[in-house]
Parts: sequence; C-alpha cells; structure tokens
Amino acid sequence: MDDEVFKALADPNRRLLLDRLFERDGQSLGELQGGLPMGRFGVMKHLRILEEAGLLTTRRVGRRKLHYLNPVPIRLIHDRWISRYAQPMVARLSALKSRLEEPMGAAPKHVYEVHIRTTPERLWRAITDPAETRLYFYGSDVRSDWQPGSKLEYSRNGEVNLDCGIIEVEPEKKLVHSFRAVYDPELAAEPPTRVTWEIEQMGETCRLRITHDEFPSENKTFREVEFGWSEILSGLKTLLETGQPLVIAAPVETQA
Repeated sequence: MDDEVFKALADPNRRLLLDRLFERDGQSLGELQGGLPMGRFGVMKHLRILEEAGLLTTRRVGRRKLHYLNPVPIRLIHDRWISRYAQPMVARLSALKSRLEEPMGAAPKHVYEVHIRTTPERLWRAITDPAETRLYFYGSDVRSDWQPGSKLEYSRNGEVNLDCGIIEVEPEKKLVHSFRAVYDPELAAEPPTRVTWEIEQMGETCRLRITHDEFPSENKTFREVEFGWSEILSGLKTLLETGQPLVIAAPVETQA
C-alpha cells in the first residue's frame, strides 16, 4: 500500500488536487477542474489514481459526487516510518485533512477510510469489545448493549469520556451513533454530532469507512476529532493485522 501512495503523490498534478482539497474539502469534479491546465478526463484519471491509493474518498450528496481527503494512508506511513525518528507531533503536521465549508451543512464534515486484512466478524468484534477498544481507542473501554436507542459509552479508568447513543446498528455492516465528548466542559456543552461506521467486505480485506458529521459549525468538537480518528483507525488496522497494539514513542526531551 505504501508503494501506491508514494506513486500517487509523485505526480505534481495529483499533489495539486490534494492541495485544493486541503484548502477546501468536499469538492465536486467541476470545482476541482476549475483553473487546472487539463481537461475533465485528465482530472478524472488523476482522481481515480488518488482514490485507488486511498488518499481520497468520495460520497454522493444528492446528485453531486464530492471528494474528500482521507488522512489514514498518510497516518499509516507516519506510524511505520516517521515516528521512529521524530516526535509524534509530526503526525499532526503530515496529516492530509482539512476543514469543510459546505452551504446548509449538506456534506459530511469528516470522512475517513481504511482497508484492513480481516473479516467483518473480526472487525465488528474489535469495534464492540472493550478488551479490544482499549488497545487502539486511547485506552478506552466501550460499553453498550448495541441496541437502537441504548447508551454507548467510552470510558478510561472508570471515567466516561464519550457519552453517546446508538441510532442504528447492523452487526458486521453498519453502526450509527451520536457523539458527545464529556472529558472537557467546553466540549460537553456543545451539541451532539453523529458518527457512522460502515464495513464492506472486499475479498480478503474489509473497507472501513467512518463519517463524522452533523457539526453545527467548525466548533471545538470538530477541531478536536480531526486528527483523532486517523490515529484510531491506524491503531485498529495495526491491531487486527499484526495482533499487537500500535505503540508510538513519547517525544524525546532535549537539553537546552
């Protein structure tokens, strides 16, 4: 997968397209084509290569097909290579994800996607079993009876960090829940948002897509989760494919 990402990034036109999505996520083909020295089919070809490399994902909103940056492949490269030599803060600098401005709140705010060599059953267990979530979800135990209308909580050391509620559940395929961070008083005061987990089996792998939307604005919750989801998905992929939790070294303090 690293080879596909590096090859996709090698072309300056594709980097330009990613730059445009970095400036404003959730754009249509026509919006991305504007001002570029290439035709519609050239842009479509480059977008297809970026999508095949996992660097962007698409979602239809009405008749429009919108393109979103997917930071997970960049995060995976960071975890494999960069974190060995630099502080984890580099992850925040290298993540290709930006903020979205769409009129009427029609488009999702954050869309993430990762391919994991596993089965839907195994992936679902990792999402719903507290013994598993504490290995990749910032040490949090998940608690719920996984029925629509029930509570969903993520807690660490007995203290609830995320106070959520189940909206829709289809085991091994889809999970929709509200999202409310309560570990910070300012976050707890903001209205709940929505998270959708979608699992699709694709041969020997599963594609996991997470959409976090229904933000009233680019508020503190929006900014807080922007990089967190890519770290969670990177840790989940590492856990399921290697059997070991992802360990990121702490920053090295230097003497002045």
